Amino acid sequence: MKQQLIESVAPSAGSTLLLLTCKGIKTLDTGEIVRIEALSNYSKLYFSNGKTLVVAKVLHWFRDKLPLECFVRVHRSHIVNVNHIKTLIRERNIRLVLTDESIIEISRRKKNDVVKMLQLTHYA
Repeated sequence: MKQQLIESVAPSAGSTLLLLTCKGIKTLDTGEIVRIEALSNYSKLYFSNGKTLVVAKVLHWFRDKLPLECFVRVHRSHIVNVNHIKTLIRERNIRLVLTDESIIEISRRKKNDVVKMLQLTHYA
């Protein structure tokens, strides 16, 4: 098992995102988003304080709105904030351990994008 600790490789995400929820418009600090998971036509946002939020938006919508230097799509069902990546594990597949201790597998098709984003050329 190969592991590599990841330092913050992108500038801190200091931007905000406006989301329409069932309770009104919510302003989010993008730096607090750890990851976003696809749930059919909904998305579940995981925050650094442990809270979650489900919204009626697809991942593609988030991909267009989030800062490209801080977020990367690692799987068809996940977008990850690179500032919250703690460890990269390479066994059979490459997986990421995030600051909230969640483990996300990187798809084979997205591996090169993630490696380029994290500047880990020896994993390509």
